[in-house]
Amino acid sequence: SHPLLCPPGIKCGGVLSAPSGNFSSPNFPGLYPYETECTWLIVVAEGSSVLLSFSHFELEYHNTCAYDYLQVYNGAARDRGNLLGTFCGHSPPPPFSSAWHVMAVVFRSDRHVAKHGFAAAYRKDACGGQLTGLSGEITSPRYPESYPNDAECRWSIGGASGGGPLTLVFADFQMEGGQGCGFDYVALFDGPTVTAPSLGRYCGSTRPPRTISSTPHLLIIFKSDFNIGGRGFKAHFYSAGECQEVFTTIKGNFSSPQYPNFYPNNLKCQWSIQLPVGYRVKVFFLDMELEGRSSLTGGCDYDHLSAFDGGTESGSLLGRWCGRESLAPVTSRSNRLLLLLHTDRNTAKRGFSISYVGVVPMNVSCTRTDFHIQIPVQSLAQLERNRIYLGTPSCAAQVVGRNFKIHTRFDTCGTESQRRNNTSVIVSTLYIDFSVGDQEDIHQYEVQCEPKRKEASVTLIAGPDPSRLSQAENLVDAQKWEGEAIDAREIKSQDTSDIIFISICILAGLLMVIAVVGLVLL
Repeated sequence: SHPLLCPPGIKCGGVLSAPSGNFSSPNFPGLYPYETECTWLIVVAEGSSVLLSFSHFELEYHNTCAYDYLQVYNGAARDRGNLLGTFCGHSPPPPFSSAWHVMAVVFRSDRHVAKHGFAAAYRKDACGGQLTGLSGEITSPRYPESYPNDAECRWSIGGASGGGPLTLVFADFQMEGGQGCGFDYVALFDGPTVTAPSLGRYCGSTRPPRTISSTPHLLIIFKSDFNIGGRGFKAHFYSAGECQEVFTTIKGNFSSPQYPNFYPNNLKCQWSIQLPVGYRVKVFFLDMELEGRSSLTGGCDYDHLSAFDGGTESGSLLGRWCGRESLAPVTSRSNRLLLLLHTDRNTAKRGFSISYVGVVPMNVSCTRTDFHIQIPVQSLAQLERNRIYLGTPSCAAQVVGRNFKIHTRFDTCGTESQRRNNTSVIVSTLYIDFSVGDQEDIHQYEVQCEPKRKEASVTLIAGPDPSRLSQAENLVDAQKWEGEAIDAREIKSQDTSDIIFISICILAGLLMVIAVVGLVLL
């Protein structure tokens, strides 16, 4: 018999709110209809999780499941940040445990080739389970109410395709205390079983530290004894591979997990940029699309990206962003910068792509005829002096004391005169060559002098990827530079040319007066 198009009255999908139940594809165990789409939303008591298993599974096969498929979501359907997997063919999906009290299952068939479909069962689990998503949230039973006595729960996290090490962060923790945590406790293991190395055993009211596994598996055991309870705990986990990184190179780039595909929900990712002392960090937003602002508050209350100066969350906030925005670059005030991505339990988007470059600490000053540039040797300690030059390699820096120095006249080293904003300025390019082997990596700064006012500035014009930088950004204000000051002897030598120029003018004036007086007397 051939399957028919799904009749209007056929039962397909719905909300399943009983503590346990069964559901199957339309017509099961017969062939499912063509062009059918069904969604089952499973909702159990808050604080519990959903355990889902499949007893039969047979759908049309395709290597990317593009024809007929079944999708399982860790929460509401159609939110790609919650997708646990897409399945087709004859291999049944593994058992799933939701990371909160809602799970969705979507079945879809196209207009060709029908099979017998699937049969599934679910039940409410008070605690514990096998969690296979890239991220999720777990709580003690009845949280935030007091947990029951004589409870034992096991959460085995891991097994997601492409999963890396796992990060576990406790947002709240309050349990019965006691020396050695022998009464009520949470125990963590670096693997799928209790034979794996221990990552700690915790009780009392102090939140456990952020924990990162060394494998793609993490086992969490919660146990309570016969008396004295507490509020329990709330924690979230995520695959830490691309969600927890530290950068120490002078430039780099990174993106949100799974970019440009949708990022997972329930994330708290952090990227720490730590450069040598004296540097500042300039961040360029190449692409960004997060969940939008709250319609109630107008703020970034849901998914958001934050930047902190100084490398910790206690540092000053440089910005907090969400939605789809074109953002101007951001510069730290120190040599460390921390970026945090928070995502909530629904509405995922494409995420972001970011590049950064370390802004070399330098002091640029000028007179009416000369440029003076100095850079602390310690900030470019790995470079030879000939890797730092103005205009042409023949105008390389000299090492004077603890600084690389370039002292050059305006008529040399590729300098040229330009008019900007109706003002005459002298412009040249400073090259800092970080290249290693065949990997060319040359940072370029434009140095500029306004001779009349003797004011200099420096601008990064090529750093992370010149084609992606829409405009040069003024990065160092020579007047506010906080590094080593040029000593008084040097300032004197810089202004010598000015003194000579003024002296010649005075002398010419005196000679003119003498000549005029002489003519009158004659």
